[in-house]
Amino acid sequence: MGAKERREREREQRKEHILDTARKLLLEKGLNATSINQIAKHSELSVGAIYFYFRDKEDLFASLQLEGLDLLSRSIRKSVRPDCSPEDKIRSIAKAYLRFSEEHKNYYDIINYFLTSPGTIFSPTLKLKIDEHGNASISTLTAAIQEGIDAGTFKPLDSRRQAIILWSAFNGIIHLKKLEKTILVKNEYKSIYLEAVERFLDSLRK
Repeated sequence: MGAKERREREREQRKEHILDTARKLLLEKGLNATSINQIAKHSELSVGAIYFYFRDKEDLFASLQLEGLDLLSRSIRKSVRPDCSPEDKIRSIAKAYLRFSEEHKNYYDIINYFLTSPGTIFSPTLKLKIDEHGNASISTLTAAIQEGIDAGTFKPLDSRRQAIILWSAFNGIIHLKKLEKTILVKNEYKSIYLEAVERFLDSLRK
């Protein structure tokens, strides 16, 4: 191995080390409690070294967002049984997303952090990867709706548009969890979430 190849490998190893440290802190402390200074300290690198590999905190966490989106997509695909009806597939996807928001809260938070941060600018390559991963879960939901349309169970609507409507409802209702100490009683958002899915299915049926 030449000197150039060795330096390139060392750079990649250091970058992976930074991501490993950031991931560990994210899962332990959460998004808001994880800073570049903490990542530098725990990775035993200087703050300048972190900024050599990542433009800012958002750039670093965008790489972790890809991990979260991939985990979400795999969880949703795994929840869908091929022999189930379109309605049950939609219910399974809904439950898988709710479960993901609870069992992988920090990944869920980092995904939604970028959705609510319009000022964040990604490189074209990174944005393409994020869009591809994000579209994967919605595509699974779209396919289930389209299956129901093709079978004559659902109305002949735009399946992707309906998937986006339901996906928006997923996120909106999960965020109601923040109101548990004011408007909602404990875990009420879960029953509202599942009721919304059933109401959505009612609107699809012929």
